[in-house]
This record gives sequence, C-alpha cells and structure tokens, in this order.
Amino acid sequence: QVQLVESGGGSVQSGGSLRLSCVASGTTYSYYSMGWFRQAPGKEREGVAAIDNIGSTNYADSVKARFTISRDNAKNTLYLQMNSLKPEDTAMYSCAAFPGRLGYGRMRESYSYRNWGQGTQVTVSS
Repeated sequence: QVQLVESGGGSVQSGGSLRLSCVASGTTYSYYSMGWFRQAPGKEREGVAAIDNIGSTNYADSVKARFTISRDNAKNTLYLQMNSLKPEDTAMYSCAAFPGRLGYGRMRESYSYRNWGQGTQVTVSS
C-alpha cells in the first residue's frame, strides 16, 4: 500500500508560480502511474495532469503550456510545476497513484486511481 504526502501549496497572486510535491512511501514508486487532481468548492474533481510509469504525460486543456508534471523515481517524488497561475486554478490539489501503466484515456480519470494523498491547498488571488 502506497502512502502519499503532498506539499508546496500556498497563496500567490495571479501570474505567480508554485511547485507542488508528492512523496510516495511504502512501495516501488517507479512502477506506479501518478496523477494530480484538483477540486474547488462546489465543483467536481478534475484531473489536471498525469504521468505513467514510462514518462508519458497527459494534461487538461486548461493547464497546457502552464503546468508541467514530472517525477523523480530516485526520490519517490512527483512534482507539478505551476506557472502563470490564474484565480480559477484555486483548489485543493491531490496526488494519486495506480500500480501499473494507465492508458492515455484513463490517465486523468479519478476512478483509475487507488491511492490518494490528503491534498494541499492552492489559492490564487487576482
């Protein structure tokens, strides 16, 4: 069973940047596909970006060219670099893990993932 702990959230002004981290423990991290999801109050959870266990990525249209997902298997860590942040990016961001390789069409679907972190809050002010 993998445990996931996110960090790096905070409050920034519009146009600013943040880098989220998600540290995994209790498993062979490199085997897992990983995703970042967000949920704003009153809205459904949205798959923001995902990376499978061979490095293929999948981004939501709303964050393409602004966000970059990456992983460091030596550190058991997943990252989300967020640039040019907008107020509509305000949400609780959570990472999730799936043991194996996910197909491209499933990478940003929350039902694909079995393990979730507690989340880190990102607030962007205008």
